[in-house]
Amino acid sequence: MKIHEYQAKKIMADYGINTDTGYLCETAEEVYEAAEKLGKCVVKAQIHSGGRGKGGGVKLANTPLEAREIADNMLGMCLVTKQTGPEGKTVHKVLVTPANEIKKEYYLSITVDNENAGLVIIASAAGGTEIEEMAANSPEMIIKENVSVYEGYHNYNGLEVARRMGIPAELTKDFVNMLRAMIKLFVEKNCSLVEINPLIIDGNDKLFALDAKITFDDNALMRHPEIVELRDVLEEDPKEVKASEFDLNYISLSGSIGCLVNGAGLAMATMDIISKFGGSPANFLDVGGSATTEKVTAAFEILLSDPNVKAIMVNIFGGIMRCDIIAEGIVAAANKLGISVPLIVRLEGTNVEKGKEILQKSGLNIIAAEDMADAARKAVNAANGGNE
Repeated sequence: MKIHEYQAKKIMADYGINTDTGYLCETAEEVYEAAEKLGKCVVKAQIHSGGRGKGGGVKLANTPLEAREIADNMLGMCLVTKQTGPEGKTVHKVLVTPANEIKKEYYLSITVDNENAGLVIIASAAGGTEIEEMAANSPEMIIKENVSVYEGYHNYNGLEVARRMGIPAELTKDFVNMLRAMIKLFVEKNCSLVEINPLIIDGNDKLFALDAKITFDDNALMRHPEIVELRDVLEEDPKEVKASEFDLNYISLSGSIGCLVNGAGLAMATMDIISKFGGSPANFLDVGGSATTEKVTAAFEILLSDPNVKAIMVNIFGGIMRCDIIAEGIVAAANKLGISVPLIVRLEGTNVEKGKEILQKSGLNIIAAEDMADAARKAVNAANGGNE
């Protein structure tokens, strides 16, 4: 789960990290009032994406009038960055912060090190808007320091990173403590990323988090109701929001073949085999092992709400999930929604004969498949306008 910069800064401040929380504004007049208090300030679009500055979502204002003019243009705009894709995101809120003097920029983050089953500090002596390009073109400038989840963070971890980043000696102690606070936050809040970009030396010769980004492990959100309250559904795909309401594992993609599958591994294999036969999956959708007719119906509603879907491939291997439950869900969804695109169904496993019987008696126009390859081939053909 992602949160906004203003929310991330508040959490970092609670952990003793030097930053500013600024003023959150939803109207140009609120921005004007905030700028009157701050003087020279920065107006920053609040969307779940990096690269806002390059897209025109971070602007310096010298006067309150200038800040209001910037807000008039920024609020409601569709902000496009490398991370949003060409569709962009609508700006509903802006954060107004003081205009800090920047003497030096760095990059600093904590994330999961899957390869070594621990955490990793990722840092660079060059931070700011060019960090992604630098990582791609000059990987030698990226510093990595592993942190054991068993032993925890030690001062020598921070000292080594500080040395390689070129942190001034007089700020090394503060840097080591900042890293300790970031890792404490990461572990206690079950994060998947804690990032400061840029980390700066400000006009007071102090380390300062000029920007902040935190993402959380969705699987641990039940432990953190205070984090769940920070969720902004306006920043999420409406289809993914609806899927979460029915406990469906759904991720929207850009293809033309809707996928309804039980089991994450089988769902990944389904997308692979669709691609193998020249098609493109429109989504990842795992209905899980305990799906009900209601859940299956909701899954079809989500798939059919995507205008890019030209065919739907149902691929079920019934273990815990029974084929007859899926069949009942298909029939219920068809009766309720009317399925207007070709529907290809492959059923195998528990109660498969009962499931096939339900579908045969339903009168639905279903393209039956013998196995995954057959289903994928028929789905790709149907999505391309074929008659098979």
